[in-house]
Amino acid sequence: MNKNLIFTLVFFLIFALVSAQENSWTLTKCMETALQNNIEIKIRQLEIKKTEKSQNSVLNRMLPTINLYGEQGYNFGSTIDPSTNGRVSSNIQNNNFYLNARTNMIDFSAFANAQKDKINIDQAHAEKEVVENEFKLQLLESYYQALYTQELLKIQKEQLKQTSFNLDRITKEVTIGSKPQSDLYDIQLSFSEEEIRNLETEQLYAIKKIQLFQLMNVTDVASDQIILEPYLNKRTETVDNLINNPKIISAELNYQNSLKSIRLERASNLPILSAYYGYSTFYYKNIQKANANTESFFNQLEENKSQQVGMQLSVPIFNGFRNSKKIIASKIASDKAKLAVEKEKQQFEKQVVLEELNRKNYLHRQNKLMEKEKYAKTSLVTTQAKFISGKVEAVLYSAVKNQSLSAEYEVLKNELQLQYIDLKINLLRKNNL
Repeated sequence: MNKNLIFTLVFFLIFALVSAQENSWTLTKCMETALQNNIEIKIRQLEIKKTEKSQNSVLNRMLPTINLYGEQGYNFGSTIDPSTNGRVSSNIQNNNFYLNARTNMIDFSAFANAQKDKINIDQAHAEKEVVENEFKLQLLESYYQALYTQELLKIQKEQLKQTSFNLDRITKEVTIGSKPQSDLYDIQLSFSEEEIRNLETEQLYAIKKIQLFQLMNVTDVASDQIILEPYLNKRTETVDNLINNPKIISAELNYQNSLKSIRLERASNLPILSAYYGYSTFYYKNIQKANANTESFFNQLEENKSQQVGMQLSVPIFNGFRNSKKIIASKIASDKAKLAVEKEKQQFEKQVVLEELNRKNYLHRQNKLMEKEKYAKTSLVTTQAKFISGKVEAVLYSAVKNQSLSAEYEVLKNELQLQYIDLKINLLRKNNL
């Protein structure tokens, strides 16, 4: 019997632990879930696969192209006899077969295109990182907005419990005549105001959580039962100088791609050396002389075959200045891409400077807020003692209690703001928490 009881207790403890873990969501868990469910990121992943499959190496571009052609034709009336090359007045059936192979032995555009393909793959990865980074920043803000409201609600609920306790005590004291009726009205008003404030915060908290889970594309959880956990990693003062901002990386890859485009346009002005091989044969038959002694199909194919091997050098001389205009246009596009890199760097530096200033301000404010909280709690203790003894009215006590509530929340929110700013800077600098 004791063993069964122990087994049952262990089972319920494990069940409660698992249930608590399922209902508790950390920032890391939200990030991982959101990235897995985001449609735009999935589209970018498919774009990467598409770009990778479209890549052609230099060797692949230099492989020969081989084509096999076959045709059957009929000539009626005056035509050329393929066997004598003389004009005859008859109907001829002929079959022609061609096999052609050509490869570029020296083609500078093949090298430029192969290099562009590699950059295109890196650029597709960088564009995906940009989408992920922007989404992470959006999710981070939504998470902390919900977390702010959750922590405020905890404080308000504790204060509401205390007010409810005081309401019961004042009601009893008014009943026995030790307190005036006005004190009961005041504490009832204070309790009603706190109930409304608590209800408003609960409603806001529900909205913030729904917005968070909608952003993650999660619909199969009861958001009203979810508890958000503050980020556990401690804030660090050291700043890593390594910058891995996706927008800057994407802009730099775009600039490199533009340089390869210039090289590709210039390759159009360079010669191309090609090698080729051709094989052909044919079969003919005079339709009007069907009973004539005509060679068989395979014999004719064997006798009429011919082969051709050669090399061709193509040197561009004049094309109406079209290539020159394309090169100039590519240079302008490259200059624009270079300026885009500088623009992204400037925007990044400006944003980080502002966030660093915000962090400095919040750090400076933290000590002041903690000092204010200490005074507010001390004032609440003394005021509550006076209120119990009847030396102050319920209105004054309610005002002091609200001041203490506000001071406690300001300290908590300021600490959460510091967490938020540190994580935001990490996402901007390194694209991770």
